[in-house]
Amino acid sequence: MASPQGFETAAIHAGQAFDPTTGAIIPPIYQTSTFVQDGIGGLRGGYEYNRSGNPTRTALEQQLAAIEGAAHAISFSSGLAAEDALIRSALKPGDRVVLGNDAYGGTHRLIERVHGAWGVENVTVEMSDLSAVAKAVADSSAKVLWVETPSNPLMKISDIAELAEIGHAAGALVVVDNTFASPYLQQPLALGADVVVHSTTKYLGGHSDVLGGAIVLNDDELAKAVAFQQFAVGAVSSPMDAWLTTRGIKTLAVRMDRHSENAQAIAEHLVGHPAVEAVYYPGLSTHPGHELAARQMRSFGGMISVALRGGPKAARRFAESTELFSLAESLGGVESLIGYPTEMTHASVVGTPLEVPANLVRLSVGIESLSDLLADLDRALPRR
Repeated sequence: MASPQGFETAAIHAGQAFDPTTGAIIPPIYQTSTFVQDGIGGLRGGYEYNRSGNPTRTALEQQLAAIEGAAHAISFSSGLAAEDALIRSALKPGDRVVLGNDAYGGTHRLIERVHGAWGVENVTVEMSDLSAVAKAVADSSAKVLWVETPSNPLMKISDIAELAEIGHAAGALVVVDNTFASPYLQQPLALGADVVVHSTTKYLGGHSDVLGGAIVLNDDELAKAVAFQQFAVGAVSSPMDAWLTTRGIKTLAVRMDRHSENAQAIAEHLVGHPAVEAVYYPGLSTHPGHELAARQMRSFGGMISVALRGGPKAARRFAESTELFSLAESLGGVESLIGYPTEMTHASVVGTPLEVPANLVRLSVGIESLSDLLADLDRALPRR
């Protein structure tokens, strides 16, 4: 459960005991596919085959559980692999999921097009409208209420505590995608959620060099079910990917502080720019979710979305004109990225209730020098 240590201490030390053989301060990477047994069934430390378990992955899972204040964490090969295992564990054909109308396109695609073919139904709703959520959950007899806050890419803020009460009153499992905030900025389990999902590719890894995902929770039986799905299907994180993620988590706190500081300054700088129609960032006092975000988050994170007055052409031109902000999918790395969601991260939801405005550009603000980032954006934005 929750560590009595500070967040930064847990992030650095949980699951990270030094190597007892050599004294190496960093635990070794167990780059192996199988483990020798002391006789049939005589497993050393419970390890038999890399798909069922690996000490490097175990160390990462202990670290993840500690920083989310949870009993269990299960590390996967990608965020969507983690979501898939959770859906298979919690739902059966005919069950329904209530999902926000501004969520990651890959999550919607997984539920709607992959599990939808097997009879799982998806209901979309505006998550900031609590009465609409309560009605959608009740009317659909939903088994899962899936929350993403801040949302991707419009940066909507949802009230985790209130939504947890709504979901639990209807008997639904409350899942929070905590990827944008990270465990350092937001603790959904402490606010009443049942399950946290992560794309560890993003802020947890933090260096754009690893792909991964995680499910974090307290429920023993559901954790066993998710672990079984992982073992049976095989979507495990490799030893090297687990080790890279662990390395990234150790600096999560200091990185998130800098991401948030840079993003706050950039958002304030962009407000009122003649080429900018709207800035979506919860750190702005004008953001409709600002007060709620201030209550349930430590700070406001490194993600900003910007709507351009010149429409889709201006948005595309802006996204293709920056230099320090590299045009690429993904987010959460130390380097700044820029993307055009309509044709990149959210292309799969065009024509659905989750369709993204075509004049929107998404910024993943890195930890470079603020003055350089501001100059890069100013050069790329139209003068009027």
